[in-house]
Amino acid sequence: MKLSIIVPVYNMASDNKLTFCLDSLINQTIDDYEIIAVDDASTDNSLEILKEYKEKYPDKFSYIESPVNTHQGGAKNKGIKAAKGDWIGFIDSDDWISPNYYETMLKKAEETGADMVGCDFSLVSEHSFEVGTIQANGREDQSGVLDTAKKRSLVLDGGSLCVKIYRRERIINDGLWFPENIFYEDNAVGNSYLVMANHYEYMKLPMYYYYQHSTSTVHTVDMNRCEDRMQASRLMLKEAIKRGYYDEVKEELDYKFIILFYLNTVFSYVRGTSFPKLSFVKKIGREFIEILPDYENNKYFKERINEEEKKMIKLQLKNTCGFVIYYKMLWAYRKLRYGKEAN
Repeated sequence: MKLSIIVPVYNMASDNKLTFCLDSLINQTIDDYEIIAVDDASTDNSLEILKEYKEKYPDKFSYIESPVNTHQGGAKNKGIKAAKGDWIGFIDSDDWISPNYYETMLKKAEETGADMVGCDFSLVSEHSFEVGTIQANGREDQSGVLDTAKKRSLVLDGGSLCVKIYRRERIINDGLWFPENIFYEDNAVGNSYLVMANHYEYMKLPMYYYYQHSTSTVHTVDMNRCEDRMQASRLMLKEAIKRGYYDEVKEELDYKFIILFYLNTVFSYVRGTSFPKLSFVKKIGREFIEILPDYENNKYFKERINEEEKKMIKLQLKNTCGFVIYYKMLWAYRKLRYGKEAN
């Protein structure tokens, strides 16, 4: 079999999200593939929808019913273990793809000998195949056999794991399993998927549709989600050390840790919660400094972080209460002035 498509599913039945995703998979322009949906103990009627698709498309569609919720990492692992295809693709169950998405990617892999292929995606807020705001998911200079320079570039700007395909034997042979029972599982092992490949090909085509809605993981902020992001960031560094590529891409990994563990977590938590706990904000900063005390010397921190953010980082590390008050007021002002475009 040429391809296995793995779809983690949890409570995606409403608003036609799951059916629109599955229909886009059923209607792919290739023949030799399977769809493996993994229901992660949904509490809505997502499982019933999967059963209907299994009945309608028995030769193409199958599902796995998980008795307990293990989050997307657990669902992906179950799908990988069941997959029979030479290639594996992941897709979030509220997103969808162009009809020729997999045919185009597989053709590029066959032409070039790549073991990983990716493309761009577009941000959309309604169910249609009209391309929305295009987001680059890579760069053309990353294509080819992966040397150190390309690996460093992929760690920095490798894009989403969902918007790529991978040779299954590489996933299995390298043991590229996802952590379970946490959100942000891609952050933990994503670099291994990227830098342990031999040959990557990037296609400047927006064939993946990333659905924007209020219930998605990236739009949900609470302390538990923040803890998961921090744990995924810790695992990211441990993964690189364990697999022996940390030193090769150290500067890039450290910068990614700055962003994922600290910046994204602190700012999103304070911004997204009505009454942020000062002890938690202080804890984030304290652990960040313990793990990366020389963060200010990181070349990408110097180049990519703007001066206002640098000042706020220093404020938080010195005076957490002052930081929270200042940032809350700043965010309120920006929302008042710019509305939804504030960031």
